[in-house]
Amino acid sequence: MEMTHFLERKLARRFRTFDSDNDGFIARNDFELSVTRMGAAFGHGSGSPELARLTELSLGLWAHLASVADADADGRITEQEYKSAFAAGLLVTSESFDAGYRPFLTAIMALVDEDGDGRITEDQQVRWTGALMDLAEADAKEVFRRLDVDGDGFITTEDLLEAIREYYFNDNPDSAGSWLLGSLDA
Repeated sequence: MEMTHFLERKLARRFRTFDSDNDGFIARNDFELSVTRMGAAFGHGSGSPELARLTELSLGLWAHLASVADADADGRITEQEYKSAFAAGLLVTSESFDAGYRPFLTAIMALVDEDGDGRITEDQQVRWTGALMDLAEADAKEVFRRLDVDGDGFITTEDLLEAIREYYFNDNPDSAGSWLLGSLDA
């Protein structure tokens, strides 16, 4: 994968959203912490099947990320290790990314889409991105505005998946996906 300056900025931003405890590294406990916060934000305790599924997928994501990015095998990933994994082809293609990411996003939506209609509101967007990635409310609202292209007050799993795909595979700074985690200047 070609590592452009813009992609490096996006990866640095994503790294910070993975680092739930803000210690400068991504580790298993960051994934556990973010899932716990998601459950609390949407009223799902340890017995929730939806939370169990998200936990399983999150820890699977951690294990995969650690296997390809933790170059010194110390149980944590630095920002440079994270970026190097991308340069070495972590995502490979948007199709392989979709295959790997869709189950994770589906598990998130199972928690977030409280009425099960396949759509989420701005409030739900603010709560899940704040809980999972510590995204500021103002950024989450801006992301929602950019993803709700038809202005109906809802976004769907497909809207989110397209934005996530754009985040990693589109170098246009004005694309909705480029704003997925808020302003890159933040």
